[in-house]
Amino acid sequence: MDSLNPDMASTMARIALGHVAREYPHKLDQVLLDDGDALPPRVLHPIFFGSFDWHSCVHGWWSLLTLRRLYPDIAEAQEIARLADTSFTAQKVATERAYLDRPLSAGFERPYGWAWLLMLHLEAVRHDDRRWGAELEPLALAFADRFRRYLAILTYPIRAGTHSNSAFALVLALDWARRFDTSLAKLIADTAVHWFADDRGCQAWEPSGDDFLSPALIEALLMSRVMDADAFRSWFDGFLPRLSQKQPATLFTPATVSDRSDGKIAHLDGLNLSRAWAWRSLGLAEPAHEHLDAALPHLSGDYMGEHWLQSFALLALLPPAP
Repeated sequence: MDSLNPDMASTMARIALGHVAREYPHKLDQVLLDDGDALPPRVLHPIFFGSFDWHSCVHGWWSLLTLRRLYPDIAEAQEIARLADTSFTAQKVATERAYLDRPLSAGFERPYGWAWLLMLHLEAVRHDDRRWGAELEPLALAFADRFRRYLAILTYPIRAGTHSNSAFALVLALDWARRFDTSLAKLIADTAVHWFADDRGCQAWEPSGDDFLSPALIEALLMSRVMDADAFRSWFDGFLPRLSQKQPATLFTPATVSDRSDGKIAHLDGLNLSRAWAWRSLGLAEPAHEHLDAALPHLSGDYMGEHWLQSFALLALLPPAP
């Protein structure tokens, strides 16, 4: 299945509803300064305490709101709205926002969680029957400001296939910035060109053992968003000059997942989904389908993948951005 439909939307919504308010197990991103800092996730993060970790909870919520907007008649839509109404309140947002002012919190969820929070806010404002967007706005603005300061000091891009990947964060943040902060959008575009415009002959030495992003394809996806069509076509031909020969072969070969109970190895299902998203966005349907087929049967079954994979499946199944 390579397109979204009501049955798939219901399945994905049920998965996400099963984890966004599930507090444990939980992996905190926190620097402890004294014993008093050792508090439960629901106290530290009254909205994003579920889904094993903060960033997965954020993009689990993005999935839920996106599915509610696209399929308002599915059985889960009312439960999504009810839970969101009790979660996205001024008091809870203020607590989440205050966490960012704690000592040694500058690197909290940088940049992956930042980018997903902006995506969540962008989606929330599309629900004009609710105040979710207005309530989340202070948190979104705080992370936009962090992006601006971070890009000013990040001399080199981070090309890892995991959370620190710079290109992935910029792809997500760009969508938000183009609507709410044109100066940040320009900074993102200028930074992407500065970092990546001279890249040629990508070897695509991937995947690494716990990748959930393709450094090569995510970079190409970002450049497709910040360059005009002619400039991107020229850049892409130089970046992956043997694409018509299906080279580098590793980009066309879905990753093998040997143990889905291992949280790091389970990342590779996400790699297949994020590659499908990138291939589809870049206009190459065949490898997109192959990667989707490899990963879609595994959205649930073990919590190590279940707490986050539906978001990447949704990215891959949504119509490509214009």
